[in-house]
Amino acid sequence: MTGRLLRTGAAGLALCAGLGLASGCTAAEQSAGFVDSNVPSGSFQLVAFNSCDDALHGLRAAAKSMVGPYGFWGGSGGLTAQSGGAEKDAAAPPAPMAAGAGPGGGRADSTVGGAPSNYSGTNTHEAGVDEPDLVKTDGRRIVTISNGVLRVVDAATRTVVGRVRLDDRDNPNDAYRYAAGDLLLAGDHALVLLNEQYQTYRGGPVIDMAVPGAAPGAVPGEAARGPEVAPTKQAEQPIYGPRMLLVDLADQPHVLGSYRIDGGLVDARQVGTTARVVVRSYPRLVFPYMEKGTDANRIANNKKIIDRAGLDDWLPRIETTTAGGASQRGLVNCEAIARPAIYTGTSMLTVLTFDLAGDALGDGRPTSIVADGDTVYSNGPSLYVASDQRWRVMPMFGGSVIAEGDSKRPEARTEVYKFDTSSPERPRFVAGGTVPGYLINQYAMSEWDGKLRVAATSGEPWAAPGQRSNSQSGVYVLEQSRKLLRQIGKVEGLGKGERIYAVRFVGTFGYVVTFRQTDPLYTVDLRDPTKPTVRGELKISGYSAYLHPAGGDKLIGIGQDATERGRATGTQVSLFSVADPDQPTRLARYTLTGAQSEAEFDPHAFLYWPNDGLLVVPLQVNNAIAVPGGGGGGGVPGADPFPDKMMPAVGALVLRVSGDRISEVGFISHPWLRGTYNYPVTIRRSLIIDETLWTVSDGGLMASDSRSLDRIAWIPFN
Repeated sequence: MTGRLLRTGAAGLALCAGLGLASGCTAAEQSAGFVDSNVPSGSFQLVAFNSCDDALHGLRAAAKSMVGPYGFWGGSGGLTAQSGGAEKDAAAPPAPMAAGAGPGGGRADSTVGGAPSNYSGTNTHEAGVDEPDLVKTDGRRIVTISNGVLRVVDAATRTVVGRVRLDDRDNPNDAYRYAAGDLLLAGDHALVLLNEQYQTYRGGPVIDMAVPGAAPGAVPGEAARGPEVAPTKQAEQPIYGPRMLLVDLADQPHVLGSYRIDGGLVDARQVGTTARVVVRSYPRLVFPYMEKGTDANRIANNKKIIDRAGLDDWLPRIETTTAGGASQRGLVNCEAIARPAIYTGTSMLTVLTFDLAGDALGDGRPTSIVADGDTVYSNGPSLYVASDQRWRVMPMFGGSVIAEGDSKRPEARTEVYKFDTSSPERPRFVAGGTVPGYLINQYAMSEWDGKLRVAATSGEPWAAPGQRSNSQSGVYVLEQSRKLLRQIGKVEGLGKGERIYAVRFVGTFGYVVTFRQTDPLYTVDLRDPTKPTVRGELKISGYSAYLHPAGGDKLIGIGQDATERGRATGTQVSLFSVADPDQPTRLARYTLTGAQSEAEFDPHAFLYWPNDGLLVVPLQVNNAIAVPGGGGGGGVPGADPFPDKMMPAVGALVLRVSGDRISEVGFISHPWLRGTYNYPVTIRRSLIIDETLWTVSDGGLMASDSRSLDRIAWIPFN
């Protein structure tokens, strides 16, 4: 069958999703197996479908094997056809970390706009690899999104110098409103990531994306393809999924263009001006509820629905819109989609690539694979997407999926796909592998000297209440061998009966926190990647949910204190010394009963400024009386309408780490939001510019002196 380009609309958009190496695999590479007793041979070798007909046949067959009486069982898609997302990363080697900067920290004595500046950035996993967040700064301006509005604040004058509404909430045709989004920043351009759904398609003229010097329908960099498929039945139906906006921040901010794709946003990464956005999509199939009949009848009916589905029910649809309102729509090219030997047909990963230095987002250069994914890690040259496969063995999802000819029930595992992102061009899949168990987040992965270290918890996660889980954790080292990520070393048995709560790899050592009733902090020596060893263990009450390098041989942990029986009691900040890996110690700690922090589950909310040891985290203290006028320079304008009511105190806790001590500096709160009922506003983020501490909430921006915490300015988001 000749190559075909699926297109939609009167004159559709030519979109290609080539995987690079996937279509160029040799026969030997395609037949190569991944050695693992729990994984069918060859399951991680990505290959291209032979044709669009072959793709449709394979997707139907795989989907029918997964469908249950109420839809698709298991996987991140759950029982619905619309949800989820997965992540992609950056494109060039990371820049060296500036002096005084933390792993995701700021820049010391850098130059922005010709003027010296000392400022913090988003707290990221790897230096030089930025991650999307609700606020960004370049040292002279602060860009933030709140309630569908992007605002630009001049840090010197402390005034809003530009704003643009992103959600069209004044347009009565919009069926959906969103309240928040994330940003990536490159010079005078910002990429806004909005995980929208249920927005009506307003259309506009549908035009062809011409490729200079190419035949009609040709894809950039490829030979002209054969006949095109006619417009599909879904040509004018709404696209349910994330929307990306390219915003020009110079002068008055304005939108240069938008990009929408079916699915859900997982994550994004940026190196230089190149942004990678990872999206996970599901078949657009509707399985009607059958009140009468047996489960067997329901499954049979659902399989008929799958048999009637066309390829365009699986392929993600894409729509781009220019500032002038012209829209282009199309489908990811079917023949350029790759798939592993074992796949479910219920999800698809697409990685988009955008150059933020340009004046348009273009077609996104999509790269798609028929696979799932939920956790992304990137160090710049490499991007890893991990897929939690616990659902395959969970009883609530109907047991396990056993490949044909495989008699052994597989254990819960995580699949890992590696992409080469060393070039700003389309990423290339280069290898795949697996580790037993599941990952807590992206910090459970780290590449060092070309090898991937992964910390995972295995065992049955559904142990009945009151019963001891058979879980345990381990650290695994994977090395690329041709197209496979082979395990070359491991150490297991960490935290038996517990699960991982936090991981941090620093150089040739890994630090793993497990918890059930006490918090063992393990130090793992990875200097010999073929023989990882546990060097030390520190047992303390409570746990750390996030670990942050504090320079030298110290770590900062934030999590919860706990009773001897493991009941969490309130926020706990710990300072650890790992100078002696055989005997890690806790040097100091700060606890606050009844408190919790967003930084415990979102490291972007964590600020550590090593220049003067400032540590700032959002905090909510339950059952605290809100006192008018209280709180570190923030204050509450006007009296509490319910002065006798027990209200949570919300704001930002400011600590200082100096030597072997943690001391309290103060507590910052923002003015209450006024309305029918006054209520405190939650501080979400904090950042440093020179000697000013900025805190960010949906209510506005507050500038405070970083030493005294005296309020300098309050910029409300009216």
